[in-house]
Amino acid sequence: MSSFSHREMELLSALRRAGGSARGTELAKVMNVSEETVRRTIKSLATSGALVRVHGGAYLIGTRSDPSFFRRINKHAEEKRLIATTIAGIVTDGMTLFLDVGSTTAFVAEELRHHHADLTVVTNSIGVAQTLVNINGNRVHMLGGELQSNERGTFGHVAERQARRFAYDVAVLSSDALSAERGFLYLSAAEAHLATEIAASAQQVLMGIDRHKFGATAPHCGPEPEAVHQVVSDQAPRGRLSAALRSWNIDVTTAQ
Repeated sequence: MSSFSHREMELLSALRRAGGSARGTELAKVMNVSEETVRRTIKSLATSGALVRVHGGAYLIGTRSDPSFFRRINKHAEEKRLIATTIAGIVTDGMTLFLDVGSTTAFVAEELRHHHADLTVVTNSIGVAQTLVNINGNRVHMLGGELQSNERGTFGHVAERQARRFAYDVAVLSSDALSAERGFLYLSAAEAHLATEIAASAQQVLMGIDRHKFGATAPHCGPEPEAVHQVVSDQAPRGRLSAALRSWNIDVTTAQ
């Protein structure tokens, strides 16, 4: 006989149907319970070893999902939360925004959920869409295209074509590396291509990048540095990277 409660069994079942991982906001909607109930249930199941609890959600041990998105969102979480709070302070009610699939951007969506209203949000992120839909009068548009489960988002020419049809007040993007020589770099070619398309359609482009990506490398170039208006980070870049950002006329905001 199972030692799990009915609520715990329900949550485990919902996780399996979601492919092995999900954010708390998604589970709350599927189970028709409060996010606090989901958090308590996840905590209990994590204690018993049935799943792994991470910031924003949980994953079943041994599923294909466990190493990717949730590992990234749990890495340097405090820095990402600081960056997200600063970016949310730049956004005003009623704006049209693009939010990408980056783990830092997931924190931005959570901040916007609690502090802003009447947003038009365009995203290729399943998590961002779930976080902001039907909240405070927001309108959420999910881009089509090929779904990549490791990124929990959509990519490809369909997503890029649809993305060009919006006029963004602010695009909130992330990248895997920031190089003084090459600018904003990505591990995924599809993500680099989509970010480039978005940057060309936005009045203001914000990059949320934690200090651990300074000077790192990745194989694919994203938006031209001159297309980016502001970098928000938990630490000010120094040396050659600082000089490069100045030469590209990119403002740097250090999250406090």
